[in-house]
Amino acid sequence: MSADPFVARVARDLVVVGGADATSFLQSLVSQDLAPVGVGEAVPALLLQPQGKILVAFVARRADDTTWQCVCEGGFGAVLAAGLERFRIRVDVAIEERAVAAAAVRGAAAPIAPDVPAGVTLVPVAWAGRPAPGAPAYDAFGTEADVAAFVAGLGLPVADGAEYEIARIEAGVPRMGTDLDETTIPQEAGVESDAVSFTKGCFVGQELVCRIDSRGHVNRHLRRLRAVDRADGALAGGAAVEADGVPVGTVTSPGPGVALAMIRREVEPGTVVVVGGTPVVVETLAPG
Repeated sequence: MSADPFVARVARDLVVVGGADATSFLQSLVSQDLAPVGVGEAVPALLLQPQGKILVAFVARRADDTTWQCVCEGGFGAVLAAGLERFRIRVDVAIEERAVAAAAVRGAAAPIAPDVPAGVTLVPVAWAGRPAPGAPAYDAFGTEADVAAFVAGLGLPVADGAEYEIARIEAGVPRMGTDLDETTIPQEAGVESDAVSFTKGCFVGQELVCRIDSRGHVNRHLRRLRAVDRADGALAGGAAVEADGVPVGTVTSPGPGVALAMIRREVEPGTVVVVGGTPVVVETLAPG
């Protein structure tokens, strides 16, 4: 991708949590502090397993005083809904998974309300770089017709799926189901800095993540890998990462000459390692 703003059609799922107890219900379960979030505002959050590993990463938007819209990677809405449903006991809460269309807008400021179709909702997302460090980033979701009209009205270049994935890897943004799964501790992927509150009080999985934050460390980190020779081809997903012939990690998100990988913490950024015979440099997940 170039350094210009762009838009891409992406897969997102929506879980709506509503009812008189919706806010207190979610506040007791998810990693983020929802109390300060105003109507129309959104924050990244995690639903963790009791053991502290990630069940689903999502964005929580307060739609009104009694309703939250939880937006996650496509294919994980049912997981999120089921994970919340397990704890819905004697509370006034309804949990509903809804089908939505979605688009990812990167590098362009969100338009003001009159220019957004009534059926489209915008939520800010974490995106450290590409097209530029600090550039605005948001997802738009709604009906297929409304999202298509919204995308057309932006007048931005439309990236295909492969181009969007390269931009995501360059931005160092982990994806649920590839870089994040049920074995991932938040600190391994660096998502705790945005999606975990260490002061809000109890939530599911709190013990492990707080213990690591206060006096521990994780044994692996999500890193970016970049081919020493930029002309090298794609780094295969699932390929072993080796240092001096010893496996030290696995490629999670592959790309042409660039990838994300979960790497042992002993392998410092700047180290040259090998993936499938290709020398690559280990980078932190900051803009490349």
